[in-house]
Amino acid sequence: MSQVVRTPAVLVLEDGRTFRGESYGARGTTLGEAVFSTGMTGYQETLTDPSYRRQVVVMTAPHIGNTGVNADDPESGRIWVAGYVVRDPARRVSSWRATGTLEDELVAQDVVGISGVDTRALTRHLRERGAMRVGIASDGTSAEALLDQVREAPSMAGADLAAEVTTDAAYVVEARGEKRFTVAAVDLGIKAMTPHRMAERGIETHVLPAGATVDDVLAVGADGVFFSNGPGDPAATTGAVALLQEVLRRRIPFFGICFGNQMLGRALGFDTYKLKYGHRGINQPVMDRTTGKVEVTAHNHGFAVDAPTDRPVETPLGIAEVTHVCLNDDVVEGLALRDPDGRPLAFSVQYHPEAAAGPHDAEYLFDRFADLMADRAGSAGNEEGGR
Repeated sequence: MSQVVRTPAVLVLEDGRTFRGESYGARGTTLGEAVFSTGMTGYQETLTDPSYRRQVVVMTAPHIGNTGVNADDPESGRIWVAGYVVRDPARRVSSWRATGTLEDELVAQDVVGISGVDTRALTRHLRERGAMRVGIASDGTSAEALLDQVREAPSMAGADLAAEVTTDAAYVVEARGEKRFTVAAVDLGIKAMTPHRMAERGIETHVLPAGATVDDVLAVGADGVFFSNGPGDPAATTGAVALLQEVLRRRIPFFGICFGNQMLGRALGFDTYKLKYGHRGINQPVMDRTTGKVEVTAHNHGFAVDAPTDRPVETPLGIAEVTHVCLNDDVVEGLALRDPDGRPLAFSVQYHPEAAAGPHDAEYLFDRFADLMADRAGSAGNEEGGR
């Protein structure tokens, strides 16, 4: 572990609330949207989740960095958070898997953070006032000057960010064992664990850039289409919505996670809206209304779908209904669509069933996707046989 030299640092919210602490990670100034994550573990997965693009993450767990970092846990090829806020950074690493320290990794990837902050007070402020723009400075910038920069920074509302985090070129994640299906996964900010979960179920995943067309989907011979998680305002994204509508018109099975759930909602004609402070962490209770079971789930979203939870809705693409709700605040956490013939065609969830750092209550959704593709393939075969 390298010798850490701390310098004074300041955090300023757009409403003027100021917190002082010490530098953590790279020295400099950074701006973003202040959000908090309630997970007590999995900080490496959080940092490398592309959905955190342009967000400054406040960790509510007080001790961060205990297990260091390693080459196996990242969810992408880099750290995506705009800034990092912790209370008590670990003084030493204690894990046989560690290959380095968290702070050294933050420095290497030029991520500005702050430590020694009363994260409980900061989190309570965000819960009461809502997520807002924030700045961190550890380079001598005054609180007054930083506040001016924060108030000039762009808001998350209206931000179309998928193109900033998507893959530059398509790639393939092979199925493990016998190949059962081929899936076209549109990368809106995909996490590495998602195609891994599919591979475990015999699915070969072709990961396509966010700008993929229906011709790109058809070219890989997709048995199903998947839309990933991702950052930004779903109302600002149009290309993915148009692609999904075409996929559904062709009756290709669909599964979406997080941003993918919002894309399904918009494709079906529902609006989306910004939550006051969002859901982030690995301890959110969600009810699967199709089974009546309650799952403890991993979340990272600041927007939600505005769909009625008390009845199915007829759309031009079929009958849609809400399948999952958050038990903390009744936010829509899942959707399902039956085609005009009444057969299951698509479903999505707002949370993260791949959950690399846990919990794993919702892994069954990948099996549900495989079952959906099998059922649609069987139905198509029966139709051909009856002609």
